[in-house]
Amino acid sequence: MSRICVRTAAVAVLLAPLAACSSGAGSGSAAQDAKGGGTSAAEDRPATVTVTPKGNGVPAGGTVRVTAAGGTLTSVAVTDDEGRALAGKVAADGATWVSIRKAAPGTSYTVTATTTTKAGTKSTITSVFATAEADKVNKVDWRPGTKAVVGIAQPVSLVFDNPVTDKAAVERQLKLTTSNPTEGSWSWLEDWSGRDRIDWRPKEYWQPGTKVTLSAELNGTDSGDGGWFVRDYSTAFTVGGGQIVKVDLDRKQLTLERNGQAVRSIPVSGGTPGGDKRSWRGTAVLMAKEGTINMNSETVGLGDAYDKMVDRSMRLTWSGMYAHAAPWNDKWFGNANMSSGCIGMSDTNAAWLYAQVRPGDPFEITGKNTKGIVAPGNGFGDWNVPWAEWQAKSALR
Repeated sequence: MSRICVRTAAVAVLLAPLAACSSGAGSGSAAQDAKGGGTSAAEDRPATVTVTPKGNGVPAGGTVRVTAAGGTLTSVAVTDDEGRALAGKVAADGATWVSIRKAAPGTSYTVTATTTTKAGTKSTITSVFATAEADKVNKVDWRPGTKAVVGIAQPVSLVFDNPVTDKAAVERQLKLTTSNPTEGSWSWLEDWSGRDRIDWRPKEYWQPGTKVTLSAELNGTDSGDGGWFVRDYSTAFTVGGGQIVKVDLDRKQLTLERNGQAVRSIPVSGGTPGGDKRSWRGTAVLMAKEGTINMNSETVGLGDAYDKMVDRSMRLTWSGMYAHAAPWNDKWFGNANMSSGCIGMSDTNAAWLYAQVRPGDPFEITGKNTKGIVAPGNGFGDWNVPWAEWQAKSALR
């Protein structure tokens, strides 16, 4: 059985010496007590403090409670073995303190509480407890990264290593703030990898210049079958200029619009009509500018159709759709869709577009002969979900 140590600050009570002769009404403190002006022995005792939980191997995920009897709590501090504080609040009557955050697994906590009695007697106690280790730990991969400058369609996205069966518990710990009033919502979806994922996006594209901060206070949260979170996550980013890439596969034209004005149109060639080589349509968000990469058709289920190094590669989906330089298709630009699903253009035009766009920019793709709309989990296809449906996928609705 573990032992909790309680240290009580010594209190020294100094009494002034009585005069040898007195003409007053009786002697010292006894007379004052009779009139109600003194301090009783009971009032002079330190307050009694109770801390829960206590001991070792305490189940994680609970709150810490400190209770005072015979006095009020003037300060409470709960810190883990790395010096991180577990925040909490003292009740209006000063009798109790309860932590706002939950105790994380595999962590030792030190509780320090100071009380004051009506008579002004102060005392401080220290208590220690430790939580049990987690049987399974869940982790998070998140986008965008801290200090990133992103396009107006970039969602906040968290993908979990293990399944999240208690989605409401997890979503409650996600705090998103914006520098201007922005209507938006969290929504649960399945990532292209098959893992659980939650994204936050505005109702409409971000307003340029918006500053966004995410605080995922997950440490000590049980995700259900997927296990416990043992750390917090955070990111902060800024939305850049308002630009949209519009791709018309029927006309074989790509147009970059900035602040509602067309900057430049270039001829392109999309996916070959009929079969698996068709392009996706809908809104795809630029995920990353990957530069020169190897593209192998076998990785996207197209057999041995191609295996080549490709320049100015701009990823649009996890399933392998890119906008990129495709000089081998030069005669088809603006004339026919003859690619294996990507949006190809000349070296010169690809270099120009690559320099203009940033991750988070929307590519709004239209065309009759496509293989469907980009799914929410296939990259950032969030914008292809109607707003009411998007909101309904929040676990807190």
